[in-house]
Amino acid sequence: MQLTTTEIEERNAGKDLYSYQKEAINKIFKRFEEAKEDYHLLYQLPTGGGKTVIFSEMVRQYLKHHQKKVLVLTHRIELCKQTSTMLTEFGVESMVIDSKANLDNHQKYSCYVAMVETLNNRLNDNKLDISDIGLVIIDEAHNNSFTKIFKFFSKSFFLGVTATPLSSNIQLPMTDNYEELIVGETIESLIKNNFLARAKTYSYNVGLTSLVVGANGDYTVKSSDDLYTSGNMLTKLVEAYEERSKNKKTLIFNNGISTSINVYHTFRAAGYPVQHLDNTASKSEREQILKWFKETPNAILSSVSILTTGFDEPTVDTIILNRATRSLTLYYQMIGRGSRILKDKTTFNVIDLGNNFHRFGMWGASLNWQKIFKSPNYYLDNLINDEELESNFRYEMPEEVRKQFSKSLDVSFNVKQAYVDAIQKGESSKVVLRRSIEQQAHICIENSEDVYDALTLSQLLDDDITYRIQQYVRCICKSTHNFIDWLNTDYRQKLRSYLLTNFDEDFEKIHGYPPED
Repeated sequence: MQLTTTEIEERNAGKDLYSYQKEAINKIFKRFEEAKEDYHLLYQLPTGGGKTVIFSEMVRQYLKHHQKKVLVLTHRIELCKQTSTMLTEFGVESMVIDSKANLDNHQKYSCYVAMVETLNNRLNDNKLDISDIGLVIIDEAHNNSFTKIFKFFSKSFFLGVTATPLSSNIQLPMTDNYEELIVGETIESLIKNNFLARAKTYSYNVGLTSLVVGANGDYTVKSSDDLYTSGNMLTKLVEAYEERSKNKKTLIFNNGISTSINVYHTFRAAGYPVQHLDNTASKSEREQILKWFKETPNAILSSVSILTTGFDEPTVDTIILNRATRSLTLYYQMIGRGSRILKDKTTFNVIDLGNNFHRFGMWGASLNWQKIFKSPNYYLDNLINDEELESNFRYEMPEEVRKQFSKSLDVSFNVKQAYVDAIQKGESSKVVLRRSIEQQAHICIENSEDVYDALTLSQLLDDDITYRIQQYVRCICKSTHNFIDWLNTDYRQKLRSYLLTNFDEDFEKIHGYPPED
């Protein structure tokens, strides 16, 4: 898809539809004309591609050529209002059916916009006449809350739109409710033609084996909070921000309110402009915080379960995934919040602290949506698990830490190889940790003038120690939380003890002269 000069001018002026949007509308209407009246069609287009624009134009055209009405369904009240506003821009007057709507004069409207829960209640109470609805459009169709109202519209054409045609409920695949998928433009194509910004990605390896998968197929909030509120993870988050996004507008996604509040206090204590937002905030609080976020160039917003859909803030420079997820849909939704372009914005940063890149592939990579739609279980069953994922990690010392060990040619230690060597020699596996401690003590002493320097340097090895313990535990196939916690504590105590006991002797061996008194 290459844009013409005319289309580029129209895009800059904010007018008309682009060729790929017109093409999508033609394809959908063609299926509408060919299929039976109760056909269920699904259309996929990446976040930022203009799904609302496409179906708003469809509503306009449908009402112009048909004598029936249109219903647009969303799963959040904010999306209802945004959709109604967009329809107005296309010359379609719509009625928003919310909990306060007066339905006495609803017959005068040809288009309704409703939140699914509210509509379901109104239909069950027989307070809405839907006998003349010919077209039902479902926004964010992967959300399975919509299926409950399908029974009321047995003679309507259904169009579901989504960026990711993979059901939010693994027990209810989308093929149960939709007969066909039309795939729209790819993320790469939209980037190439300046509709979306390109993501610059940075991944920080994180141990996730403590996370628990809940009934919905994703990680539980409690296990995520336990991991991401730890001092180690909060420190890693701030360091990642300072390394890749300092003084840039940053949106942080968390899995739990407790995590987000801890993130807020951590950044605030570090002197950064930060706010926290979750779904318990009132409407006025939310509006105030989002206004602050929009107007503050270097703002940091820590959020939970509220800004993944229906939130468009093109000035976002960085997305931080301070969580892990097993939901492909959520993964694309979160990153998509940073992909909106501006005149001087063609790229944005994504910092991954949940191994999500390794699990799903890079945002914008080619995906076979047809295969995922038709065989969701095959896709989900082949997602790499955390243990396998982490077993392929290789710890790399951060650049700032590596500078503190500049006199050492090599700071690495291969735990797996050390374990194999020990077993082949008939030694106890415990010698692996002993040799690891001796190697880390060596590089600390090699880069120190006295024992106090060495002890200070040893504290910089915390992430490396955690990684080595993880590798060791996998080798010996023993992984209870209590055992791992004990190993981490014991290792650090033994490293400190080794430095206090052997510093003078090892210093002279390494440097060729004794340390100064």
